[in-house]
Amino acid sequence: MATDVRLPELGEGIESGDVVSVLVAEGDQVEVNQPLVELETDKATVEVPSEIAGAIVKLHIAAGDTVAVGAILVSIDSSSAVESSEAAAAEKQPAPTRSPESSGQQRGAQVVAFPPTAVGMPTSSGALVPAAPSVRRFAREIGIDISRVAGSGPAGRVSVDDVKSWARQLNSGRASTTSPAAGLPDFSRFGPVETEKFSNVRRATARHMATAWNTIPHVTNEDRADITKTEAKRKRFAGRVQESGGKLTVTSIAIKVVVAALKRFPQFNASIDVAAEEIIYKQYYNIGIAVDTPRGLLVPVIRDADSKTLVQLSVELNQLAARARDAKLGLDDLAGGTFTITNLGGLGTTGFAPIVNFPEVAILGISRANIEARFLEGEFQPRLIMPLSLSYDHRLIDGADAARFLRWTAEAFEDPFVYMLET
Repeated sequence: MATDVRLPELGEGIESGDVVSVLVAEGDQVEVNQPLVELETDKATVEVPSEIAGAIVKLHIAAGDTVAVGAILVSIDSSSAVESSEAAAAEKQPAPTRSPESSGQQRGAQVVAFPPTAVGMPTSSGALVPAAPSVRRFAREIGIDISRVAGSGPAGRVSVDDVKSWARQLNSGRASTTSPAAGLPDFSRFGPVETEKFSNVRRATARHMATAWNTIPHVTNEDRADITKTEAKRKRFAGRVQESGGKLTVTSIAIKVVVAALKRFPQFNASIDVAAEEIIYKQYYNIGIAVDTPRGLLVPVIRDADSKTLVQLSVELNQLAARARDAKLGLDDLAGGTFTITNLGGLGTTGFAPIVNFPEVAILGISRANIEARFLEGEFQPRLIMPLSLSYDHRLIDGADAARFLRWTAEAFEDPFVYMLET
């Protein structure tokens, strides 16, 4: 019996993906949970597994294709494995649910809808807001929690106009922040041009940065840390960390410093619920690390950073960065951050103003450290000085709070004993 396997829902707001590679061929025998296709979404690269065993009868996709949720990926003849599969399924779980779209298909074919088994893949809940995917996407882009929008359509269905109306209420009549950009001139009139389509990661980054910039009133404070002593100790103990499979870097040290700072200044480990007019203080410390990859900027998250040693953080950071560059991150690796660190020091940056990673309220930027002369103990001495930049949401964080946070962070970089007192 031929079974059409379709692309399942990959998570809230993900409507399609690009086929990176097809992992099976026609005639192959596949087992339950065997990956069929590697798919790149705008958030991560995931593998879509098979929920049934059998032989691949037909491939409906190829590398490079863009497939939408619900599109047929492969057709599988499960007749050779149906008895064992049904027996196992009867003992462990109910039969697969037939997709609503399968009602009009030819006899002998059925559509299996299943959740993917990629690590941390979020699934839709029964409380999904009644709204079209395009409406949910529009709400996210302008920073609106669609669950708080009252729908005017049948059965409370939310429309774009409903979202706009709610946004106008929240912003006291301000115009929408997502007005279309002015049309571009025909650049080819002035000389040769070359065009390139946005990758999924670049498209997602563009949307997310626009949302963050349009939603958050940004302010950036700057400070500098004398890391001469810390750098000496980093070099001294780097070998020990390397034996454990990690790299003792300024970024891994920064994670420990930031966690201690967040415990001392909890308003930086928070989010703002505009609709409810509430501040959400998070009691966990998940630190996002901006990683430059060939596909664009990704921010994998180190979870529960407060419960890990510096060696453990160094190992995990090294592994996450490698997986990010190799496009092997799961969706769960990119979710749940409470504060972000971005280090451009390796590229020679002397200073910058990072954009807050919405819905977080602050981000720490680290620039390249340089030797400078400092007047200490009656004489000029060469010191290694590292610039720090803190961008923050001025709706929650005042300038004085940011100055105290950044100065404390700088002092902790200068003398690790400062943050050891807080952890």
